[in-house]
Amino acid sequence: MRETLDLKVEPRPTTGKGPAFRARQKGFTPAIIYGGKNSAPEPVMVASRELERHVGTGTFLTTLYNLELDGKKTRVIPRDVQLHPVTDRPVHVDFLRLEKGATITLEIPVHFSGQDVSPGMKRGGTLNIVRHEIELICPVDNIPEFLDVDLSTMDINDSLHISAMALPEGVRPSIKRDFTIASVVAPSGRQEAATTEEGEAPAEGEAAATEEKK
Repeated sequence: MRETLDLKVEPRPTTGKGPAFRARQKGFTPAIIYGGKNSAPEPVMVASRELERHVGTGTFLTTLYNLELDGKKTRVIPRDVQLHPVTDRPVHVDFLRLEKGATITLEIPVHFSGQDVSPGMKRGGTLNIVRHEIELICPVDNIPEFLDVDLSTMDINDSLHISAMALPEGVRPSIKRDFTIASVVAPSGRQEAATTEEGEAPAEGEAAATEEKK
């Protein structure tokens, strides 16, 4: 399950451009907590330096947080961060509440293992990665940090589809068709050997005529 980080926030009594400007002058970034069946949007602000550190990781929008406000913690996930057009510093953040029993759609990164023992790659094959991330619908209580794709049994021309993946309980792909995640393709030398002297693969009819002449 994905790790949940703690992040302190302060109440923001009023909204609008003026209060937001004053918050930034004091070293805070305006934010809003929204979502939930019986919860109203809640304006807050985050210490800008702390927020910039989290945004700088590159995984901010897929990280779970416990926002601590007045001693109470609310589990959220960032859904949008607005950046200054010149400085690229955060100027506003939207946090989505994650209520127990809810689901959320996220891009989950894919990690590959078993390349060192893959029969196809031992024979010189090349790993063709079709998807570095997969969009999954996840229960908020069981969001995977990444998906581990085992390549140890893949030979040349083998493909791995989403149907072959053992997903965590309750997790399902947002795309309903059985899409490809990765494949092992033949070495370029073998592919070149299958072409004609002119550098083009023979058409199906030409290939058949050649076989008949032989």
